[in-house]
Amino acid sequence: MITDDAERTMNTYLGVSDEFSEKEIDHNALIASEWFYIEGYLQTDDRRTIVVKTAVEKAKHHGIKIALSLSDPFVAEIFSDNLRTIIGGGVDLIFCNKDEALAFTQAECLKSAAEHLKAYAKTFAITDGAKGALVYDGKELISVPAVKAKAVNTNGAGDMFAGAFLYGITAGKDFKTAAELANKAAAMVVERFGPRLEAKDFIQLKAS
Repeated sequence: MITDDAERTMNTYLGVSDEFSEKEIDHNALIASEWFYIEGYLQTDDRRTIVVKTAVEKAKHHGIKIALSLSDPFVAEIFSDNLRTIIGGGVDLIFCNKDEALAFTQAECLKSAAEHLKAYAKTFAITDGAKGALVYDGKELISVPAVKAKAVNTNGAGDMFAGAFLYGITAGKDFKTAAELANKAAAMVVERFGPRLEAKDFIQLKAS
């Protein structure tokens, strides 16, 4: 259900992911990867958390970078201990929106939350809707303005940002450039009903 302000009511159902176990992990694919991206939703169960933790430890052992999405303010607050179990001594990159950052760190403002996140990740990206994004490249905090959009449905914006951002940095772009691309992609997806873009949209984004 989408309201006039482009916000949605979502009843999350993990489907088969609810049965996620060690046997579902393709270890050969994992150790051949550059990045291991993890959704916070998987940490809403202690059993799945242990499975993911084991995979993270293996990835770290093989020098694979870890990216973690906090997924939802409810997940970031209620299951923060499980998320910290996954993070362990730290991950390479955390994705979250402002509400998730505040919920996870229990900070009172975005600036404070950003400082707290430095204890958990080498780098991070915090989205803030129409205000753009705040990214930390390991050295400095960079504010990246949003791209104007006529929002119809915000569902999928965070995932689109994360995917485009990861594409940017794995293509050798700096954090500011990657965040600019991610903001463009997120702005494009919120202008339509549904969380996905079409192939022609990705071609347009890559050319921009």
